[in-house]
Amino acid sequence: MAVNNREKIARKAEREIKDGFYVNLGIGMPTMVANYISDNKQVVLQSENGLLGIGPYPTKDEVDPDLINAGKETVTAAEGASYFSNAESFAMIRGGHIDLAILGAMEVAENGDLANWMIPGKMIKGMGGAMDLVHGAKRIVIIMDHVNRNGEPKILKQCTLPLTGKGVVDRIITERAVIDVTPEGLVLVEVEEGYTVEDIQSVTEPTLIIADHLK
Repeated sequence: MAVNNREKIARKAEREIKDGFYVNLGIGMPTMVANYISDNKQVVLQSENGLLGIGPYPTKDEVDPDLINAGKETVTAAEGASYFSNAESFAMIRGGHIDLAILGAMEVAENGDLANWMIPGKMIKGMGGAMDLVHGAKRIVIIMDHVNRNGEPKILKQCTLPLTGKGVVDRIITERAVIDVTPEGLVLVEVEEGYTVEDIQSVTEPTLIIADHLK
């Protein structure tokens, strides 16, 4: 079921990508989105470790241990891909050249605050590129499970974990719903089959605004 949910979320996230977009996929579940990009879209995937033009995950015969993404997963390079330094990669991000960043999260607040880089007391490898992406990319879409392992909401009135960015999230996609972050509050725009509006509200801390044309 968990695998199906992750695939479901990744396929929904693919709908956020428009033809001609330059896109950064965060570590973890977001990298799955690369496998579902429509053949009708010409999209360039960027990785902050220095690759522009990421292809789908490799088959066993395609694996190249020297070709990895920012999450140290082996990837493929699309036709016309280019390689460059980490500094040039972050210049692309900070220069506003990324149309969309799809990232994971541990918590999202109703005002768009994002916490996705650390849990206090746990060892981490570093903050990664998320802090640059949330301020450099033109649009930020978060994909994540709707609740944590204890069944508690991950969409909160206020984040409890250290922030990656303040007021940076545009849309949240979970296995249960699609929610937009607006100045008026969180707007529920889509409910997954098998759930009701009441189900979504019961596992979402802030009060949701129901979209006029709820899907």
